[in-house]
Amino acid sequence: MSDPHTGWSQGDRALAAGKLMLAWVALLWLLEVVDVATGHALDGFGVTPRDPSELVDVVPSSFIHFGFAHLAANTVPLLVLGFLAALAGLRRFLLVCALIIVVDGLGVWLIAPADTNTAGASGVIFGLFGFLLVTGFVERRPLGVLAGVLIAAIWGGSILTGLAPTQTGVSWQGHLIGLLAGVAAAFLFRRPEPSGALGAA
Repeated sequence: MSDPHTGWSQGDRALAAGKLMLAWVALLWLLEVVDVATGHALDGFGVTPRDPSELVDVVPSSFIHFGFAHLAANTVPLLVLGFLAALAGLRRFLLVCALIIVVDGLGVWLIAPADTNTAGASGVIFGLFGFLLVTGFVERRPLGVLAGVLIAAIWGGSILTGLAPTQTGVSWQGHLIGLLAGVAAAFLFRRPEPSGALGAA
């Protein structure tokens, strides 16, 4: 079946979503290789809160990681959640990610503890989780609701753990803000409800 607006089949969408997410993850790994090769020079692109000069790092911070272990932990969830979110359309996916990245970065800048340096794709991951969790309900699409339930069952425990403020070396603030930004994105970038979704009064 093809989308009447774009002419893309479901296979075309899946292929484009897969290519985009593989390219995204490849970029993250390339950046980490450069970071290690330069003595972690890129770590300075993380966000240090409430320093006006750090506002320029709000976006780059989502693409920088503190070592390969940090990046490896984010790779699979970013690939899977990003792929699922991108299946509904690349334009909307990019808008959703842009909103999450900016809101998450600004939120970390505002409320993270002083003298910390926050970076990594986990804010985007939490945002995509929030987006996928509620978008099916917001748009009244049964498949979206089912996807949200399955995602909650698979990733929900990890998400709750990542929100715990007791963990050291983990920005639960960035995780929480990313999650809320993803939920907001589901409302802001909602697609029209499918015909027949509303019952008769």
